Amino acid sequence: MIRILLVDNDLEFANNIIKIFAKQNLEVIHALDTDEALLNLKEDLIDLILCELVLNKQTGLQLLKYMEAEEIICPTIIYTNYTSHRYEKQALELGAVEYIQPPFTHSQLVASVNRIINISVDQNNNDEHNSAVTYSLDNDQEMIGESEDMRILKKTIKQVGPCDATVLIQGESGTGKELVAKLIHTHSHRRENKFLAVNCGAIPVELMESEFFGHVKGAFTGAVHETEGLIRQANNGTLFLDEIAELDKSLQVKLLRVLEERVVRPVGSNNEYKVNIRVIAAGNKDLMDEVKRGNMREDLYYRLNVIHLTVPPLRERGDDFILLFKHIMKSCCKKLNKNYLHFSDSLINYLMEFDWPGNVRELENAIERAIIMSNSKVLNIKDFDFLKEQLRLDILYESTTNKMIKPMSIEQYTKEIVRLYQNYYSEKDLANLLGIGRKTLWMRRNKWGIHREKKNKMDCLHSLDYVVN
Repeated sequence: MIRILLVDNDLEFANNIIKIFAKQNLEVIHALDTDEALLNLKEDLIDLILCELVLNKQTGLQLLKYMEAEEIICPTIIYTNYTSHRYEKQALELGAVEYIQPPFTHSQLVASVNRIINISVDQNNNDEHNSAVTYSLDNDQEMIGESEDMRILKKTIKQVGPCDATVLIQGESGTGKELVAKLIHTHSHRRENKFLAVNCGAIPVELMESEFFGHVKGAFTGAVHETEGLIRQANNGTLFLDEIAELDKSLQVKLLRVLEERVVRPVGSNNEYKVNIRVIAAGNKDLMDEVKRGNMREDLYYRLNVIHLTVPPLRERGDDFILLFKHIMKSCCKKLNKNYLHFSDSLINYLMEFDWPGNVRELENAIERAIIMSNSKVLNIKDFDFLKEQLRLDILYESTTNKMIKPMSIEQYTKEIVRLYQNYYSEKDLANLLGIGRKTLWMRRNKWGIHREKKNKMDCLHSLDYVVN
């Protein structure tokens, strides 16, 4: 039986909650204050804590701090009858998985508890125990996402899969271009044959021709065996050329001949071999711009660009983020041999504030790191604190190297810094960071329409100040 620790000094409210959970076969242990709560946490196995923010002269924040000091790990929901974004931020930073503010009802509390402990609200015996974290996807697709751009992309993949036309896929690093190429192969008549992926940027220039076309024995120093080469290895299948703009221009001419004549001549050989392959190319650069710069042959670009697909970046995919997060969580937990970890809406909202320049790959790495380092059953904002440091290092790196960054005026840069960091710095520290006065920062906030959340000055919350400060 799931055991919930309810911490609230309002006996009438507590009794109502206990009755509601009893109907769902959930055991509730009631504590009137933080001292009693800590005693229960040390003596009993608790699955989840439901705690009121204000407890006479004590607070739910204090309980979170005590738990941290005692190294007690248990998912905790903080709820309150007072609106205060200030204390919401404090609670989440101290490890709460959710912070519920008014107006809320008993049913909303129950729904939050059920979602976090992964129990269906209606106690349907046919539900698998993880019903609250499952997601519905088209079984015919491996791509996660239901945004408009992703629906169009999925539809296009199904349409172009059966034909043998070359495909050019463009998108930022980590968006899933190779996955798109694999799905095209899966929907083609070549699906039973090899799908061979090659990163053109990972092959040294001096070895490119031999790697792609193969060589005969004795063709050059060290060629002690005859090799087929990547193109012949992919015969009757699909050859995926990632980072196609990194291909040496001399090799681009020979690749163009392969596409037009379907023959391969190994290095050092006078013989030609017929090949039957489908080529899918990809790049994270603007390939037309690479043509203008002279880095890519125009004729090869147009030969590859029979069908053009664009994979949208993560920041433009809206609610797909939630589906991807759940999918990656499930995969990482399985890979790491861990039980599924739960998470709050607050964590999702927090993570969606980041731009994710590395897209899905970066998100996957972040989730895997958080799971490895977490000692709780629930992932929370604190488990992703490393993202703030990474963001700071990225900005520092971009400002101290010749790396190309998006052109931005000083005003745009200042606005971006305010938007990204206002929740992590005080007004004084943020102004100092920007090298301007607080009055100037205030005037610019008004101009841009970027305002901090207003804090309620409620007497009943004054007792919390010493905890926060």
